Amino acid sequence: MIEAGVQWLFSVLALPKVGLSSVFIISFISATLIPMGSEPAVFAVIKANPELFWPAMLVATLGNTLGGVVDYAMGYAANRAFHHERQSFWFAWLQKFGAKTMLLSWLPVIGDPICTLAGWLKLPFWPSIAYMALGKFLRYLTVSFLLLSVPDGVWHSVAKFIF
Repeated sequence: MIEAGVQWLFSVLALPKVGLSSVFIISFISATLIPMGSEPAVFAVIKANPELFWPAMLVATLGNTLGGVVDYAMGYAANRAFHHERQSFWFAWLQKFGAKTMLLSWLPVIGDPICTLAGWLKLPFWPSIAYMALGKFLRYLTVSFLLLSVPDGVWHSVAKFIF
């Protein structure tokens, strides 16, 4: 049942008419603690619709940043439940560097937990969100430019190999 639901969701998100909304939803979900990458969705939209490059960058950044806000809120709420856990290296590091650490929120594996720990530590909300958005925007921009620089023939070869 869950597999059918996931397949339905992916089929809906793959529709071209919902390209930017797909980018938003996938970017939002991938920024929570659910392991998922949003870059392929962003790349697919901008490759199919080059005129949507900047809107896709902004929508992906917004969705991913709002997902980071959810992580921040979860950490903020968890602070009360697990207050005794504050002795780890990560907490000391985040407290030392503060909201600027949110520039690293784009990193795979540790980026989303950093957002959660920022909320846990009650780092200043708006500076954290600003640095988070900047880091995520720069990631989307960099990855998209790199992927767009790959010749189409390479993508066709990859598709033939996979399918």
